[in-house]
Amino acid sequence: MGLLRLLNIEMGHLPIVLLLSLSLSTNIDTNAFTITTLATSPLSSLSKTIQDLQYSHRQQNRNNHNRILPKLQSSLDPLGGPMDGSVKSTQRMSKKDLKTFSRYLEIESWKRGPSARDLEFVLRSIGEACKQINRIVQRAQTDDLYGVALGEDGQQLDENVQGEVQQKLDVVCNNIMLKQFCGSSKGVIAAVASEEEDLPRTCCDVMGDDAFAIGEYVAVFDPIDGSKNIDASLPVGTIFGIYKCTPGTEPTDKTFLQKGNEMVAAGYCLYSATTVFVLTMGSGVDGFTLDPDKGVFLHTHQDLRIPSAGPIYSFNEANFRDYTVPVRRYLTALKEGSSSIKVRSNARYVGALVADVHNILINGGIYGYPGTFSNPDGKLRLLYESNPMGMIIEQAGGAASTGFGRILDVQPKEIHMRVPTFLGSIENVYELDQFHQYYSDDEE
Repeated sequence: MGLLRLLNIEMGHLPIVLLLSLSLSTNIDTNAFTITTLATSPLSSLSKTIQDLQYSHRQQNRNNHNRILPKLQSSLDPLGGPMDGSVKSTQRMSKKDLKTFSRYLEIESWKRGPSARDLEFVLRSIGEACKQINRIVQRAQTDDLYGVALGEDGQQLDENVQGEVQQKLDVVCNNIMLKQFCGSSKGVIAAVASEEEDLPRTCCDVMGDDAFAIGEYVAVFDPIDGSKNIDASLPVGTIFGIYKCTPGTEPTDKTFLQKGNEMVAAGYCLYSATTVFVLTMGSGVDGFTLDPDKGVFLHTHQDLRIPSAGPIYSFNEANFRDYTVPVRRYLTALKEGSSSIKVRSNARYVGALVADVHNILINGGIYGYPGTFSNPDGKLRLLYESNPMGMIIEQAGGAASTGFGRILDVQPKEIHMRVPTFLGSIENVYELDQFHQYYSDDEE
């Protein structure tokens, strides 16, 4: 009922009609206003009375909204758990509450003991290397760092050991990683092997000082993965792994020929919309995002876990006809929705290992760089790429496979050895292995 209609009602019926109208239209608690008050109120003040009741109702609704909305938002939060109390919900931490990368290393070193304290200085230096490379990547266009690397004579440099033409960024970033690994602390890293160089180098050779000749660890790395993406302003990354070596002995090529399951730490830096440093020290995976204002890495991803299955596959579809029968059958099943995950999968491929695997780590699915008929071992290097990324994925609850077995169990035969590589959610990778088992003998 409107106000004009109420004003035409006889006074004898005013209290009942008024209360009924307000109860139906505004759902006000009728106990809050007595019949006596309404009956004795002058007709001229009825409008104000109704306005007061409606204002009270709006305040009550606002209070209910403020009380219910946080619960609703929490129940819809993908990072939160159920609201029945069975799982404690995860609250996003504000920026001021996030630990810095340096503080994280201090705490982990204290928890893990002396061996981790030695690596603290090395990992801190790698964080600094990632910051330097990030700045270079951002300035590549303005500082003329695009394109192939040229020698002192202005001619294009020879192809590297991988048979690839070195880009300018390859050379610059390789030097940064060499200096940061070897110069981080005397007596920790004894030698390094780079994807860009033919042979490993001792740190005394890198630094030009015999004081760096000894150390308990050796390091492997790919300084700038996907460097050709730079020309198109696409994501690139840095990958590294650290192994123990026999103390007091001079490292040789054989020192680096260790299985991936012997690594003590591995990580990567992703240079994209944000700069992310992902690290494992053998007991879980953590991620750190570079704060551009303060220039420090903040602990934004605690205990990263890859979904057990995911709808994304990251393969170079241009090579589809060159893949083996098991891989082609598996990809076809993903596209048709007949795979074990029961949904049609989505293709996502950037062309940089770090970017593609990071996407799989966050969202679930499978990354693959299979062998082809012309290159049965694929493209990825076991020491510099497959092993470090495989360790990270496994520590996050996923799987790393060659299609026939675990990547981290492969015994390297030489430092630039290549292997077919499949990384991702455990159910996706397991199904791919099953396709290799059942269809490996098929011929077309």
